[in-house]
Amino acid sequence: MSSPLMIRRTCVAAGLLALVVTGCGSGSSSGAVPEGWGTLTTKGVSVAYPEGFEEQGAGERSKHNAAAAELREGGRRIALITVQLGFTEANSAEQAAIAAEAGIQMGAKVEGTEDVELTGTDDARRIDFTFEATGEGGGPAKGAEVEGVILTGLDSSQETFAVRIDAQEGKVSGADLERIVESVEVR
Repeated sequence: MSSPLMIRRTCVAAGLLALVVTGCGSGSSSGAVPEGWGTLTTKGVSVAYPEGFEEQGAGERSKHNAAAAELREGGRRIALITVQLGFTEANSAEQAAIAAEAGIQMGAKVEGTEDVELTGTDDARRIDFTFEATGEGGGPAKGAEVEGVILTGLDSSQETFAVRIDAQEGKVSGADLERIVESVEVR
């Protein structure tokens, strides 16, 4: 027969294990929108953007983007988050990633491509890259280093999606970049 002390220890151990498995209940889980942030919502995917970013209307963003938000400083766009849907024909996240890489600016350095966990899909890729800004189109000043991330895969309708984050180096913190990634929800 188990003693009350043994039962209590077992319950405490089970509780600690539950906290470890759930991440102790703190921090952002995938698909979570941090307090005070906005959200870009499309039929296939949503993504949060930090305070200071402004959502672009249909007339402001590229015709290829289903949604976009930008951060401006000194009259220049220093960071941009975009969502593209159906940007290529693909049967897997790997194929979508190949197509997304082809859309990165000439001269960019692809730092790596890896599997990424996104809420709502079991098959997504993350592409990290850097490039030197051209200074054109209202973006960062010529020569500024830009860090980029593309998250891509297939939504529940088997349509491709790409969430792209471009930010002038040092203008979006690494922590905020990870919160943006963690906020992505695929439908």
